This record gives sequence, C-alpha cells and structure tokens, in this order.
Amino acid sequence: MSVLPKSVENVVNEFSKLPGVGPKSASRMTYHYLRSPNKDATKLGEALIQMDEKTKFCSQCFNVTDSDICDICSSTLRDHTKLCIVEEPLDVVAFEDSGIYNGLYFVLGGVISPADGITASELRFKELEERVNSVINENDTVLEIIVATNPSLEGEATASYIQEIFKTAVKEDKIHISRLAMGLPTGADLEYADRLTLKRAFEGRRDI
Repeated sequence: MSVLPKSVENVVNEFSKLPGVGPKSASRMTYHYLRSPNKDATKLGEALIQMDEKTKFCSQCFNVTDSDICDICSSTLRDHTKLCIVEEPLDVVAFEDSGIYNGLYFVLGGVISPADGITASELRFKELEERVNSVINENDTVLEIIVATNPSLEGEATASYIQEIFKTAVKEDKIHISRLAMGLPTGADLEYADRLTLKRAFEGRRDI
C-alpha cells in the first residue's frame, strides 16, 4: 500500500520520467509544488498545456516554433548561404546563445544509432535534401553546409552519411561541407558546451 495519495504519486512518476531526474529528485520537486503558497503547480500545469497546444516544428528547419515558419528561417537578416545541421532544437539554442552564427539551421531529430534501433530512415534526411535544394535555388553562391552533430560515434556516423548524400552536389560545386572542429570533447552534448568551447569548435570547423 502506497503512503502517498494517488494524485501525488502520479506527479512523482511523471517527474521521474524527466532526463536526469531520479525518484528522490522527483519527490523533492513534487513536494516543492505541494508546499508552494503561490499556486506554482497551477502555473506549471498551464504553461505545459500552452506549450503542448501552441508549439510545432518549423516546416523548413524543424526547430520548435509557434508558427508555420520560425523567425530564423523567415528573417532576411540571416545568412542564407550557410546551413547548420544539428541533432535537436536545444543545439540551435546553444548556437544562438553564443552569438557566433548568423545562418540557417536544420534539425535532424537525432542521429543514426543502430544500437538504439535508429536508422537513417527514421531521421529527416529526405527533408534535409529538400531544404538544401530549396536554399541552393534561392542563392547564386555556393551553399556551405556545416555539420554540427555531437562528436560521438553516432554523430560521426551521421556526419559521414550526410557527406555521402551530397557528394554529387559537392563535385558540382553547388555546396561546400564542413564539420565542427574537435574543440568539443568526444561524447559531449552541444547543449552543455560553454561559449568559448563552442566558439573554438565552430571557428575551427574542417572540410569533410
């Protein structure tokens, strides 16, 4: 028999599903909201509901947005001759917070990982090809594709797959592909990189 009311136990279980949150942390978070005198739990619930109802993926880059096309893709101030390919929306946040990049993005939605059962067909490679062709048609100059997947085995495998997809376009001088330099340690996630490390990795990107 559980000591906790079912409603409280349900909240603990939901918090436990969050990345990096164990049962004890989930319990502390739950009791924080129970003790809160300012209806913080209600505010959290309303914020989550609004996020669930209003957010979507940009139809061009698949970053999180509340409109069909995100502000980055629709901006005329961005450099449309550069396309940075990342794994997840949080990687876009990391680059934007650093202030070192002013081009466009494309969010793959993960990396190729056979060990986890994730194959190329489950990622947005078809949409990536469509996006690249669209950007090429918009500009008269060579498009630079910056592969910014994490420096892990899976990230490297994904980078190699991207290189294979566009090898013909590279030969035709339609695109130029570069890879972030290894200023980032192997196995690291972009979202946790500090500004200087991210800056060095970006500025030291190399051809692939």
